[in-house]
Order: sequence, then C-alpha cells, then structure tokens
Amino acid sequence: MFWINFKRITKTGFMNFWRNGTVSLASVLMMTVTLLVIGFIFFSSAVLTTALDTLRDKVDITVTFVPTASESDILVVRHSLESLNEVSLVTYTTREAALEIFKQRHANDQSILTALNELNENPLGAALDIKAKDPSEYQSIATFLEGNNTLSSSGVTIIDHVNFYQNKVAIDKLSGIIDSSNKLGFAIAVAFILLSILIAFNTVRLTIYIAREEISVMRLVGASNAYIQGPFVTVGIIYGLMATVTALVLFLPITYWIGKATQNFFIGLNLFSYYTHNFLQIFAILLLSGVIIGAISSLWAIRRYLRV
Repeated sequence: MFWINFKRITKTGFMNFWRNGTVSLASVLMMTVTLLVIGFIFFSSAVLTTALDTLRDKVDITVTFVPTASESDILVVRHSLESLNEVSLVTYTTREAALEIFKQRHANDQSILTALNELNENPLGAALDIKAKDPSEYQSIATFLEGNNTLSSSGVTIIDHVNFYQNKVAIDKLSGIIDSSNKLGFAIAVAFILLSILIAFNTVRLTIYIAREEISVMRLVGASNAYIQGPFVTVGIIYGLMATVTALVLFLPITYWIGKATQNFFIGLNLFSYYTHNFLQIFAILLLSGVIIGAISSLWAIRRYLRV
C-alpha cells in the first residue's frame, strides 16, 4: 500500500510540475542561479585557500647581517637556529654570493652597476634563509632572532635586517581577504536562497490554488493529509533536482572556459580539473541545497495555504 501511494504521489507531483510549466520554469531558473552562486562560493574559497597555502609555503625568513659581521659569528647564529625544533632548513649566503645575486638581478640597470663599481668594496652583508617546519612557527623564530642570540663575540648585534614582518603583513592581508570574501559570499548565497524559497513558495501556492477542486474531492473521499500534501512537496523537490542538474551541466563549460586562466593566475589550480576531481562532493552539496530549498518552500506554502 505504501509503494502504491508513493507512486501516485510522485506521479501527481510531476503532473503538477508540468501543468504549471511557466511558473515551474521560473522557480527552476531562480533556484539554478542560487545553486550557481553556492558553487562559485565553493570554487572561490578553493582558489583563495590554494593561493594562501602557496604563499605560506613560499614564505621564509631572510636574515641580513651587517657587512662587518665575521663569518664565525654568523655561523654561530646559524648553528643556534638549526638547533631549534621549529626550523627545518637554514641556508647560508656569503657576502660574495649575495653580491653576485645582486648584480644578476640588476644586470639591465647600468647606473646601479656603475655605482656599485665605484664603491670599490662589497656593501652587502651575508644572509641566512630560514625555513620553518610550519608557517605558524615563524613568529617564535623571529622572537629568537630579536633576543641576545644574535650578538657577536664583542656583545654587539650583527643583524641588519629581518624580513619576517613584511611577509607576515602580506599573509595577514590575504587571510583577511579570504575571510571577507567568504562572509560576502555567504551573505549573497543567503539572499539568493531566500529569493528562491520565495519564488518556489509562490509557485506551490499557485499550484494549490489551481488544484483546489481536486483537493476538495480528495477530502470528501477520505484521503489522508500526507496523501494530499505529498504531491506539493514532490513539486518542490523536483525544482531542486532540476536546478541541481542544470547547475552541474552549466559548470562544465564555465569551469572549462576559465580553467586555464585560474591555472595561470592562481599558481597551477585549474578550476576545470578541480571541478571534475571533486564532482561527487560538489554534486552532493548542490543536490542537498536544492532539495532542502525546494522542500522548505513547499512545506511553508502547505502550512499556510493547504488546510488539511
């Protein structure tokens, strides 16, 4: 008996969906836009998170020493850093190597090279590039460098500059952008969800009004509340299913079109490859969102306009 009623309810729901084709189409299209917005929020979050992770992975601390620092004092600092649990790698760049790197970097700027030759001495100091095991540990390394661990044998600091705080500002700004983008995306998604619920609500309400005589007949013959309400809930779920399929199909050409652009601008993340690799997860998110939106709008309309 249950399966017979289920088949009848489903069949009636599809009939109501096709009978009100124009308003059903409007509901599906609006819900599709909502699911597209939810999908783009998902994609943008992945892109920004990838950019942040890549930036964090490339960040290190470069410690530049004063030109008068002796190599023995620098090696003492290097040994102290390598003994820290937070440090994974310390690379030493001598003054001579630093000068060669500087010349190569400014090979096309003759004025800088001329000025450098007129000095008759190397104005650059040696440097240590420090890589932490985890980006969150750079702060403790910077604190270590600010202490008395970087004093020379004569008790004078030999550090000229530490670039950690400039990198920290860049990471903090990017983190802030990601946080703001997620909040803005969430607000936009909520607005579209409410709009979709409102349109689907009005569609189901109209369907209830058109079928008012059939509902009266079903009441007279003793149909249960669930049997009467079921087709309208089915209509809402159909809206969600149709919108999910439409959004998933649209994402194929969209992500393919912008896939190469994201790969070039966002450090190797091809959005089309990301979409295909995470298709099941995206499908589940959109399907669940679409069905919930459709069901909520239908139940709201039923509670308000279908008195059974």
